[in-house]
Amino acid sequence: MSKRDTYRSVRDEREYGLYWYSGLWHILRPILVGLTVLILVVGIGMTVWNKLYGSFLAPVDPDDPTEYSFEISSGDSLNKVATNLEKAGLIRSKSLFKYYCDFAGMGQKIQVGSYTMTKGMQMTEIADLLTTGDGNPLVRNITLIPGETIEDFAARLVKNGVLENADKLLAICKDGKAFQDYYYVKDVLVTGQPEKRKYVLEGYLAPNTYEVYVSATEEEIVKKLLSQTETVFTEENQARAEELGLNMDQVLTLASLIEKEAKASDFTKVSAVFHNRLKENMKLESDVTVHYITGVRKMSLSDSDLNTDSPYNTYRVTGLPLGPICNPSADAIRAALYPDESMVNEKYLFFCAKEPESGELYFSKTLDQHRRAVEIYAPYWKKYDEERGIQ
Repeated sequence: MSKRDTYRSVRDEREYGLYWYSGLWHILRPILVGLTVLILVVGIGMTVWNKLYGSFLAPVDPDDPTEYSFEISSGDSLNKVATNLEKAGLIRSKSLFKYYCDFAGMGQKIQVGSYTMTKGMQMTEIADLLTTGDGNPLVRNITLIPGETIEDFAARLVKNGVLENADKLLAICKDGKAFQDYYYVKDVLVTGQPEKRKYVLEGYLAPNTYEVYVSATEEEIVKKLLSQTETVFTEENQARAEELGLNMDQVLTLASLIEKEAKASDFTKVSAVFHNRLKENMKLESDVTVHYITGVRKMSLSDSDLNTDSPYNTYRVTGLPLGPICNPSADAIRAALYPDESMVNEKYLFFCAKEPESGELYFSKTLDQHRRAVEIYAPYWKKYDEERGIQ
């Protein structure tokens, strides 16, 4: 090979090498640029993340193992819970806590309860804890038995640990003003001589079993029962009451007497007697109205019992007593509105108890028939009282 050929070969190889490196650089350059940009973005992202995490997401104090109590009450909104957590120093940002709970679908799942947490907990851990509950029951059942008075009901709530004492419940039921948004309570406050009533709300708490929050206040409990009364006293009942010339308070008052006087099977019969006596402008002479005043369920009433000075004593007042003497059932309300027609037409005017243990009643049309029945059954009443130490 000549020198010229050798030189040309070397030159060609050099040019080829330069071409190869040039092509490789064209390939690698965008990759290297991309990697550099990615490293910069990741670096910036990590810096921003660390800043955000430290400012908003990180535990408030990872080194503090102290346990703190936190309460969520019935009716607390997500906003209030978040605000209280921030005030307690358990999270860094109430806004971020709210956004997280909403985004994760936890906003409506936070539960009432007493919780224990530390400042070393992650925000997400706190949110999870508040949605799983504290392990304690959130609700309980309470029952108002048909025929119970407000005092009976309050005493049982205390006995069952629902209330510490009965004072507040009795006070708000006696006054009634906190519940005047209910039209029927307002009617009593305006026209029902509330200052003379033993309890303004007597008769207006619907007997039933209710589920209430364990943290429910006396007002919340009463409102639950008052709302059910509106359901029980239907439009049909309203129309029937108007047909009879009675208002809601009078119907509930009559129903309360029926509830206390008889077993359910005799409700409409007792109602017929009371309706007939009202038509005749006779005193109702119902023993249970005296029981309501004295607080003693006595079968044989004494002269002093009968002469008790009270607007509830139907041995002294003509017509219905001032107001209900217990909280009547839906069946008793219906009986007050729909008395036994045959007994109404036959003008039954009297009834009395037979043997007290049986709960049966004896019905009479005339005073003579009634007196004979009383002579037969009075010894049973006296014995019943004596066995129970009732004088």
